[in-house]
Parts: sequence; C-alpha cells; structure tokens
Amino acid sequence: MSLNNKITTINPTSGKEITSYDYLSNETLEQKIQNSHTAFLDWRHKSLDERAKIIKAIGENLKKHKEALAALMTEEMGKLLSQSHQEIDLCAAICEYTADIGLEDLQDEKRELVNGGKGIITYQPIGIVYGIQPWNYPAYQVVRYAIASLMAGNAVLLKHASNVTGCGQVLEKIFNEAGLPEHLFQALIISHDQSDTVIKHDRVRGVTLTGSSEAGRGIAEKAGAALKKVVLELGSNDAYIVLEDADLELAVEKSVMGRIYNNGETCIAAKRFIVVESMYDKFKAAFVKAMEALKMGDPTTEDVDLGPIAREDLRETLHEQVEKSVANGAEILCGGILKDGDGFFYPATVLDKVSPGQPAYDDELFGPVASLIKAKDAEDAMRIANDSQFGLGGGIFSKDEEKAAELASKYFDTGMVFINSFGLADPVMPFGGVKDSGFGREHGGFGIKEFVNAKSLIFSK
Repeated sequence: MSLNNKITTINPTSGKEITSYDYLSNETLEQKIQNSHTAFLDWRHKSLDERAKIIKAIGENLKKHKEALAALMTEEMGKLLSQSHQEIDLCAAICEYTADIGLEDLQDEKRELVNGGKGIITYQPIGIVYGIQPWNYPAYQVVRYAIASLMAGNAVLLKHASNVTGCGQVLEKIFNEAGLPEHLFQALIISHDQSDTVIKHDRVRGVTLTGSSEAGRGIAEKAGAALKKVVLELGSNDAYIVLEDADLELAVEKSVMGRIYNNGETCIAAKRFIVVESMYDKFKAAFVKAMEALKMGDPTTEDVDLGPIAREDLRETLHEQVEKSVANGAEILCGGILKDGDGFFYPATVLDKVSPGQPAYDDELFGPVASLIKAKDAEDAMRIANDSQFGLGGGIFSKDEEKAAELASKYFDTGMVFINSFGLADPVMPFGGVKDSGFGREHGGFGIKEFVNAKSLIFSK
C-alpha cells in the first residue's frame, strides 16, 4: 500500500500493517544510480573466477539467512512457510548453477572466418540492469535476473513490488554480506514515476520485468523509446491437457498442486484444465473432491494447504473474475464464496462449463481458481490450449511420454511444457514465454547472455 511518500506493507493473513518505508528522494535516487555505475566500472573487469566465487557466496548466505527470510516472505505475501523455504533453496541452487555455467558460457569463442582469417567472440557486460519484480516469489524473482546479470559483469538495480519491500531490503543486505562490492546490487524504494526516470537514465542499459501483460506493454514502450534492451516474463492462463491414456490419480494430484502451489499466485500455474471427453467426468469428480479437501488458513501452520491472497485488491479482482465467468455461463463446483474474517483468503474453487468470453477461459486468474474445459480428443484439446493470447507454460498428462513430447514440441504454442508434472522453475532449463507472455529467456545458460554485448573481434587473414 502506498500513501503519499511512504510504502506500508500489510500482512495478508491478518490484514494488519507490518512496516512503513519512505520513498527515496530524487537526489538520493540519482546518487544511487551513479554509485551503481561506478561499481560496475570496477566489477566488469573482475575475472569470471572472482565473480563466480562471490555468486556462490551469495547462495551460501541465502541459506544462512533462510529462516528469517522465509518468515518475512510469508509475513509479507502469505505463501506457505514451507514453500518459502523451498524458494530459498531454489535461489541457492540458481547461484551455484549460474556461477558454474558462467565460467563456461562467458568464455571467449574462437571462429574461423570464411576468408580464412580468424575471429573471436567476447561476451562483455553492458552496464546497469534494472529489474522491476513482482511479489509472488519475493526472493526467486530477484535472484533469477540479478544473479545472471551480476555473473555477466553488470550492476543491478531493483524495484521490488511495494508489498514485499522488506524482502528487497533484506536481499540487498544478504548480497552485500556475502562479499558483493558495495552498490552493485541496490533495492530502490521508489514510486512509479521515479521508476520511469530509472528506465530513461543514460546509465541504465537493460530493463527486465516480471508482471502482467499490461505492465509489460507499458515498460516495453518506455524502454524501447529509450533504446534499452528488454526481457519480459509476463502472465499466462496455462493449459494442462489430460489425455485418455493419462494416469488419473497422478493427473489429479499434480493438477491440484499445479493450481494451488504458492496459493495459486504463479505465472506458470496450471489454470485451464482441458480434459478429453472420455476422461472428463472421472477427472472432474476426483479433482473437485481433492480441491474441496484442501485446508485454508494460517500459512505458518504445518497442516495448512492454502494461505491468503497477497493483497485485498487482488482478492477482489479474482472474485470479480469468478462472478463474471458465472454470469456468462460457468458453473461453480466448489468454492467461489468469500468468507468473513481477518485476512485476504479465497477458497480453492473449481469452475465447470468454461468457454470463450469468460475470464476463466480468456484471462489469467491469479489465485486458487481452476477452469475445467471438455475437449473431444487430443487434437481438440491442443486447439483449445493454443486458443489463448498467452504462451508461458502448459502441461500434458499421458502414459505415452513419447507421444506427449511430440505434441509438446510440435504443437503446443508455449515456452515451457511439463509432462506428467506441474510448473516449477529449474536452474538448468530456460524460462520464458511467447505471445502476450513476453519474450527473452532466463535460466539454463540463456539468461546469462541476455544482457551482454556479444562483441566480434575480427582479424585479417
């Protein structure tokens, strides 16, 4: 919540205020940008080995501060405490992997020229990379872009989502405590207008955003006007296809977790469940039963499956999408009812009779609401899956992995496809989407080269 020149964080479990933070003055912001550039001028000349050592130290320091950071993440945005722990483990793994892959992928490459001369490709950092990051993974979203950028030799600025401001401040301390030179990573407490100033600033050379498609269009327009390289990881309404030869029990188990993991507030969460006609009724019955059995409550409690929505306005938007879908023909099979009490909770909800023209079909529902859609067969299921403005992730359930892989690689118009599983990031695999889900890639060795200058050195014969 922003009020005048302050940000106040709110605990979504209780609805009570946590802490207030002052925005930076314009003068202080300018100084921080200049400090970042000065730090970059030295960091860019550090060897890959020196950078890798510090990147690995950041991973170790994240693990050292795991309990405190996990507790803060859960307090600020409401994810299950156990999943906050898992997120920090993933961040530490990203540090380890990025340090190792950077030592390989950022090495100079030699080429033999067509005319018989020789060439060298050298990967040089470009400067300050500015990240605008969301609240749903308060540590991971930051680590995902920042660690790759730092390993490549860049400096990093962060504008974190206001409701997880505390997490951004703690991450800066963790990075610095691990031995990262001062000012190389800075978490800025700034307004949207000040953020636009950062994008336009001559010292800033790259911009990356994780957020909604609408936000992506706005940032891409501003960054493009300033001729800044951009990477965008945006929203989606990922389709998970259940084929006639699927393992029903596995499909239901993974689909439930895919929909409610992180309280359902994940870009690559399973959202539209497209089930072939021969499996539809059996899947629907088992899926609804499993969703109804989920326990909602305090995310710090071990036996809870579902915590609160991160903000009150987000819960209101989600409920409006459900109500509009119902008004346009969808049917609620479970959930869908707001309950009185503290916090911003929303029950696990399943919608049937979902069709085009409903938010449950067309839009991203950021919370524990699942859309069931019946398909005639595998071909029809793929048609429905691709009938979307988005293309971030998706899934296929089938005992025939070879057939599922062929469908995924040749026909699924999306950046990632999970076979008999659900969407979780892995450091070794590229992460990103197509269409309104954005462009550019992170992880897997791809992200480390998004913000570098692939410089050609050409020698005569």
